[in-house]
Amino acid sequence: MRLKEDLQTDPPCHPRACAVQNCIQKNNFNEEKCKREVDALYECCNAFYQQNGETASSASCPKYSLVKLKMKQRAQGV
Repeated sequence: MRLKEDLQTDPPCHPRACAVQNCIQKNNFNEEKCKREVDALYECCNAFYQQNGETASSASCPKYSLVKLKMKQRAQGV
C-alpha cells in the first residue's frame, strides 16, 4: 500500500478503510484476522492527522483521539 497515494484519495485513506471492511466481511466479522488491514488504516489516518491537524476529518478515519490511542496500544503490543 502506498501511503502518499492513499492520503490523496477522496476521502483520505478510503482504500484502506475499504480493505478493512472487505477483510472483515470475508472473515465472518472476525477483526482478529484483519489486523494487517486495520494497522494500515491507522497508519494512514495517523499520517492524515499529522499532515492536516488534530481537528481535521475524513469519513474513512476515526477521530484523532481514537487513532492516537490505537497507535499507542499497537506500539505496546496490546
